[in-house]
Amino acid sequence: MKVTLVGTGCGSMYTMTAGAVKAIRDAELIIGAGRLLDSMPDDWEGQRVAAISSEEIVNRVVEYMDAHPDDGGSVCVLFSGDPGFYSGARPLLPLLDEKGIEYEVVPGISSVQMLSARLGIPWQDWKLVSAHGLDCDAGSHVTGDRPVFFLTGGKLGPAELCAQLVRSGKADSEVVIAERLSYEDEAICRGRASDFTGADFDSLSVLLVDPYAEPVSETAVKTTEVRKEARNFRPGLPDYLFVRGDVPMTKRDVRAVIAGHMQIMEDDVVWDVGAGTGSVTCEMAIQAPKGMVYAVEKDYDGVTLIDQNAERFGLHNLEIIYGEAPEALADLPAPDRVFIGGSGGNMDRIIDLAVEKNPMVFICVTAILLETATETMSAMEARGMNTEITQVSVSTGKNTSGKHMMMGSNPVFVITGSMR
Repeated sequence: MKVTLVGTGCGSMYTMTAGAVKAIRDAELIIGAGRLLDSMPDDWEGQRVAAISSEEIVNRVVEYMDAHPDDGGSVCVLFSGDPGFYSGARPLLPLLDEKGIEYEVVPGISSVQMLSARLGIPWQDWKLVSAHGLDCDAGSHVTGDRPVFFLTGGKLGPAELCAQLVRSGKADSEVVIAERLSYEDEAICRGRASDFTGADFDSLSVLLVDPYAEPVSETAVKTTEVRKEARNFRPGLPDYLFVRGDVPMTKRDVRAVIAGHMQIMEDDVVWDVGAGTGSVTCEMAIQAPKGMVYAVEKDYDGVTLIDQNAERFGLHNLEIIYGEAPEALADLPAPDRVFIGGSGGNMDRIIDLAVEKNPMVFICVTAILLETATETMSAMEARGMNTEITQVSVSTGKNTSGKHMMMGSNPVFVITGSMR
């Protein structure tokens, strides 16, 4: 009876070696965590038994061998990644030796190798640390002399490890966080440790702290692919998911309030007038997967950012209109809802055109200036609309020498109007 310890790679089938595939396909008994068993193709016929602890795995192997004493078949034990890299193979091998059970180890592609390949940089100089179900002090491992790779899991995910770096005075450490490497919804993001202390990451994540990385300006985060899970976020996407540039961006907390007022339906036609970076545009497009959002922007830098953000979120229900309202709106279809983030002094004419195309249109406007808020209320009420006005004032905590200071942003007026 042959027992093979197989590394299944990072998750998707293509990260398994040909040797691993053959061993599993030929096995009569396949043992491993439920997640790994479920990832195997249905036509791989070996009996599947879920087991995680080394003792339980050995017991299952012994039971099978006792039941098939003359069988020349084989048993496979599955491990994620590579069996030689912080896997359950380490405590299992002595138990197999103790029982006199012969085994073979088939390596797999680890998350270290996969991240290295994705980033296009060698991993030979990385310091490798596991925080997967183990106590770990990230700050003590990051000394600045070489990149440090962390396996994460249990209570210590990327956000918690970044918080440790902040507490140890390493808030500006450049980090790379990779989620679900090799899966279709794989995502990799980059920034400073302080950017991610409150973020939510998938349980299948790894963290690289790289002292040699090119610095990221301000709190911007460059991503190779914004995770597809962003489509499952509720309104108020984290700011770090967006390309920012030098164009002012509506921040997360204000976007969440806008979304609450807009109440966009999945098949709505929406205008975003003065779309800026496209942060509100993308939020609305995510909320209207069967509809269409038209982003109108007169600044070319803004148009470029909207296009980049739309691509990052994979939004195909978003069309960018390069031009100035209201002229740029003339040929657009009648809107169900309109968001106006910038009118260029043409608020009356924009509202007129929207109402002309759809008398029941719902309009939401944000303004910083009192005069703009007053002008908007007057324009809406003059057309018999029911109006509401809300002022949003947001302060965000900033860590300063281990203490927290609240930093205030400009108050924003949110004005809505409709005939409904």
